[in-house]
Amino acid sequence: MTASALATAPSTSFGFGDRGPLSRALLAHFSGEHDSVNHTALATEAVVASGDIARDDDIQLALFLLYASSYGSLPQLDADLEWDPALLGTRRVLETAFENELRERVEMPELPEPTVDAVGRALFALADGDTGPSLSRYFARKATAEQAKEMLIQRSLYTLREADPHSWAIPRLQGRAKAAIVEIQSDEYGGGHPDRVHATLFARAMRAAGLDSTYGAHIDAVPAVTLASLNMMSMFGLNRRLVGAIVGHLAAYEMTSSIPCKLYADGLRRLGFSAEVSDYFDEHVEADAVHEQIAARDLAGSLAEDRPELLHDIFFGAAACLTVDGWGGSHILDAWSADVSSLREEVAL
Repeated sequence: MTASALATAPSTSFGFGDRGPLSRALLAHFSGEHDSVNHTALATEAVVASGDIARDDDIQLALFLLYASSYGSLPQLDADLEWDPALLGTRRVLETAFENELRERVEMPELPEPTVDAVGRALFALADGDTGPSLSRYFARKATAEQAKEMLIQRSLYTLREADPHSWAIPRLQGRAKAAIVEIQSDEYGGGHPDRVHATLFARAMRAAGLDSTYGAHIDAVPAVTLASLNMMSMFGLNRRLVGAIVGHLAAYEMTSSIPCKLYADGLRRLGFSAEVSDYFDEHVEADAVHEQIAARDLAGSLAEDRPELLHDIFFGAAACLTVDGWGGSHILDAWSADVSSLREEVAL
């Protein structure tokens, strides 16, 4: 039983379909069909036509493909195209539009003084103030087995590469902040134990739940807003000028993970899933309770203290994390509350 095949999904050499003219052209280009298409012009047209970049399927799939070229997460992507000038220009058009939309729509908190203590307290206050509808509470009490598999599919595009977007920040940091992020990331990558790498734990959970754990197997299934969450991390991580934003994102991510992971684990046990499925979430209950202190104070606080000019972007990244993940959670919760799938298509479960 697998959830990797969609009932009506178009097929390409990548195993998933396009979502519009721009992603269609990029898939063709990455497949070796080097024609005269002006991808940057297509990107500009897509941006002008879009009323909501974060929920635009064509734009978000296009960004995902362009970022995947740098990660090497899809083996079909020709490594020589990572630095293709035309594709970089295309990416810049999409990133500019996406970043501008986020900066317009994400509500910023009042900025504290750029000290370790003040930044740490302000980040915890920001996380505590995130009081939107709780997907994890719903999951713990009400989710069905099919919805549990949907949750794993929705999380798979990031979590099968967990920590990688934030690791782009490591060479861009110095001193206290660098030491702090390496401490966090070391745990994310298993602390020297390959079988405890968090992405590996999640892949094991997917297989134990009867799902395909191949990276990208579920791209056709996830909506644009799910892609937007990962793409935002990639944009923050891959652009050196946004190092403050990726640090703030990591802080908020770690600070809002421990309790939801406990609720997901409780829900999985309630539904009768094996310990292999819940192990990933159990691992994060304790780990992220430690990480949140390191991320808020030693990482974000130290960076703000050492480089006060990054204070605004640190809080932008944190607020954007909460906002965009909130959009994704609301999408899933609204679908489940209406007793419909949160995926783009009906998946053969």
